[in-house]
Amino acid sequence: MQTTKLRLLSAPAALVLANLGAGAAEANVRLAPHRAVYELNLSENRGGSGVEQVRGRIVYEFKGDACDGYQLNFRQVTEIGSGEGQTNRSDLRSESWEDGAGKSFKFTARNFLNDQLDRDTDGRAEKASGATKVTLKKPKSGQNAYEAGMLFPTEHLVKIIETAQRRETLLQAAVYDGSEAGDKTYDTLTIIGKQADAPPADIEPPAKKPELEKEAFWPVAVSYFERGKKLTGEQTPDYQMSFDLYANGVSRDLRIDYGSFVLTGALKELEFLKPTACKR
Repeated sequence: MQTTKLRLLSAPAALVLANLGAGAAEANVRLAPHRAVYELNLSENRGGSGVEQVRGRIVYEFKGDACDGYQLNFRQVTEIGSGEGQTNRSDLRSESWEDGAGKSFKFTARNFLNDQLDRDTDGRAEKASGATKVTLKKPKSGQNAYEAGMLFPTEHLVKIIETAQRRETLLQAAVYDGSEAGDKTYDTLTIIGKQADAPPADIEPPAKKPELEKEAFWPVAVSYFERGKKLTGEQTPDYQMSFDLYANGVSRDLRIDYGSFVLTGALKELEFLKPTACKR
């Protein structure tokens, strides 16, 4: 999965940039169109965050293929309660499209805070002429250029799965995902555990679908480091996501660590959508 500050699977400080030259279309990976719903809860509060309780839901709908491109519709509604008895409600709605070769990426996102529009983002990114060029319409028009090796979200997801299939345990890559105001990039570090032999005994009921019975999956942790951020000491990730990742792109058992508090995301619904005829 992929997205936002509570993103799922868009997932991984660059020490060894792995296979950045190949696009998603070249991968031996077929991502399954699906719609997943995750329930968010506060699992750990380390103090200093002002967060006393969290509850929310993520709806993640992924469609498309390497032939015609990948489309992601994402919505995350989160209620955050503070120690002062106040509750704030965030509602993020985003849509994106990425071509199968990882060369083009379009994105829009609107975030509402307590039912008032807080941020409106609209832009696109293209890889050409030795650079990744970003053009923004909102929140303000402008252009930025980054190195050509920047990965887009679905391309990054495919790279993680490819790395896992090669039985390698580390992937380091620079990622652009259009999050927030569309003006940030991240160095990412993905750590991949050993392929699981069987699902855990307490696996969520939605993950028991036949489509997942024979799919390999791995425990994955992705750390995000904002590029260009001024450091005042030892570098720590802005946040880290961990989850079980299946070879077809489905994820479960989410854990999102913001340093001062941690959220978990339990898979509550999973529906596989009609696959395409793409043979690439």
